Amino acid sequence: MASVPSLASTVQQRLADAFSATLPEAGSADPLLRRSDRADFQANGILALAKKLKGNPRELAAKVVEAIGPNDVLKEIEVSGPGFLNITLTDEAIVKTLAARAADDRLGVPFAENPGTTVIDYAQPNVAKEMHVGHLRSAVIGAAMVEILEFTGEQVVRRHHIGDWGTQYGMLIQYLIEHPHELDHEGGEVSGEEAMSSLDRIYKASRAVFDSDEEFKARARDRVVALQSGDPETRALWQRFVDESKIYFYSVFNKLDMEIRDPDIVGESGYNDMLEETCRLLEESGVAVRSEGALCVFFDDVKGPDGNPTPLIVKKSNGGYGYAATDLSAIRDRVQNLKANTLIYVVDARQSLHFKMVFETARRAGWLNDEVKAVQLAFGTVLGKDGKPFKTRAGETVRLVDLLDEAIERATAVVREKNNEKVALSEQEIVENGVQIGIGAVKYADLSTSAARDYKFDLDQMVSLNGDTSVYLQYAYARIQSILRLRGEAQPVAHPELELTSAERALGLHVDRFGETLTDVASTYEPHKLAAYLYQLASLFTTFYAECPVLKADTPAQVENRLLLCDITARTLHQGMALLGIRTPDRL
Repeated sequence: MASVPSLASTVQQRLADAFSATLPEAGSADPLLRRSDRADFQANGILALAKKLKGNPRELAAKVVEAIGPNDVLKEIEVSGPGFLNITLTDEAIVKTLAARAADDRLGVPFAENPGTTVIDYAQPNVAKEMHVGHLRSAVIGAAMVEILEFTGEQVVRRHHIGDWGTQYGMLIQYLIEHPHELDHEGGEVSGEEAMSSLDRIYKASRAVFDSDEEFKARARDRVVALQSGDPETRALWQRFVDESKIYFYSVFNKLDMEIRDPDIVGESGYNDMLEETCRLLEESGVAVRSEGALCVFFDDVKGPDGNPTPLIVKKSNGGYGYAATDLSAIRDRVQNLKANTLIYVVDARQSLHFKMVFETARRAGWLNDEVKAVQLAFGTVLGKDGKPFKTRAGETVRLVDLLDEAIERATAVVREKNNEKVALSEQEIVENGVQIGIGAVKYADLSTSAARDYKFDLDQMVSLNGDTSVYLQYAYARIQSILRLRGEAQPVAHPELELTSAERALGLHVDRFGETLTDVASTYEPHKLAAYLYQLASLFTTFYAECPVLKADTPAQVENRLLLCDITARTLHQGMALLGIRTPDRL
């Protein structure tokens, strides 16, 4: 089915037609339509038009209103102030538009006009290291943007740029060569927790030897050279660390209810064969220059504390490659091989300077340009309740898996406490809902905050039934499902001839904004706007539910209209939450 024009776009078109009919000399003037508290919409475009035509704005506004005349969409147009138009829609237009949305599987949401290919770089843990709270935001924000962009029709390529290369792997591999049974597991398949436990043990043991034994340190450094030059035994052991780490990564991402696919994991090592060519291209084109033996790129506006230029080091003076060489090679691969138009990097805001320099270098080299852009979707820090970086009582970084387990535990307790004879959830349902609510609470707390801002991790608030939480939205959805179960299978028929109450109008108008909200989120990469939209939707439904009896409405026709509103609100909540990576249980 074709997309359904939003009420805003319908009003915009009616006004634009009236502008050009009344004032042909105005050309295609923009009515400058926006939402309004005084009416459904306000159009401010006549002020600029009157200035341009040297006319009286109120007189021009009156002419436009007269040209529109009586119709089935615009119920009332009031001229206020110096030519503002306050516009109220007919109830008929609202109900007809909602019915058209309800008839479509996509809720009438349009596809993007010119979809392209976007590579999203997110969820980037490190091999042989535990995932901690700092890994949460990249994964959650990135996964939401993948879903939102794909829903709008964009071709999305996921990339997980895991840390799997560098000097520490020489240390780990050398230790494993000298202690060959450390990674062996008794029995068959190994769990993520077991995989991480052995990796963590090897990491700590190898670090202790590395720090205390100079001969081992020398052997470990030689092993790095063997790794980088492709020595088969060294590479095979490195691969064991990577494979073992993936077992662990997948267990954590599975707990986060997030799909991470093997082909999408292209770590630092995946660009190893491109590094030398990247450096050669940069040096030959003059983008990078030699400075004190290192290959560097300089910028006029990037200076250190001493006031001297701080370069981006692509290749170190000892011949080793910096992160920049890998990131620039990844850009080349994503643009030239994956044919991407847009590169999105969901990376901590503290790396903003690095990416600013990398992107500018890629532009100078011609890999990025007006047709191909790179964007850092920078995110802030997860803080504890005290407003300081989130740590355990012992001062260590909080393990991500512990955090998720506690969220599930808290949420399960809330579900169990709320369970009553009327709902009568089974033990299995309590446990399943506890998982969905706990993980949803963690994701929503993250996504309802602007990515660039820090936020406080407060589980008590996250699993609260009141306020801006995912639990509030999930309960609103479950409440609607209980109403729809009572009405039976029959699909409600719309009755555009009926008058709507103010609560029905407010809910219907907000439902209609779903498509334009998604379009905005997809273009600005700001998923918190979708979270805000959904919270407002649940709040407006709560008001509607309190003021408007559904199954006991005055007439059968009014029952059907209200069931239609319930149905499309539930489907919009369900679709919107799914795009944020959050599940909506049918019964709570």
